[in-house]
Amino acid sequence: MDLFQFLADVVLTVHFLFVAFVIFALVFTLIGGYLKWTWVRNWWFRFVHLVAISIVVAQSWFGVICPLTTLEMWLRRQIGDDQYAGSFVQYWLERILYYQAENWVFTLVYTLFGLLVVVTWIFFPPGKRVSNFKQ
Repeated sequence: MDLFQFLADVVLTVHFLFVAFVIFALVFTLIGGYLKWTWVRNWWFRFVHLVAISIVVAQSWFGVICPLTTLEMWLRRQIGDDQYAGSFVQYWLERILYYQAENWVFTLVYTLFGLLVVVTWIFFPPGKRVSNFKQ
């Protein structure tokens, strides 16, 4: 296996895991908040999740393609592999769901998703930060 191919696949895997974290952290926060799971109120977990979706929303609003997408495409270009245009999420949503939409639709969806994450901070607030790791 070519080094660039391996690195492109690593970037794709990291990107997939990032997207999965953003989606499932919200799902688990909503379910866990309702079922009173204490771990979904972990301040660091919630903060990292909020930062992650904030980055996605900001990139969308400013029309910036995700750096992971850009890096993966560059790596694949080095070996002459197929590339795709647009954002990672847009590409896979179109590919998996055969759904085509304008960029503003994805921006709206990312923004609404981000707002839902913020709402979870109101209805299921994270616990207080503990500086000495005692809980």
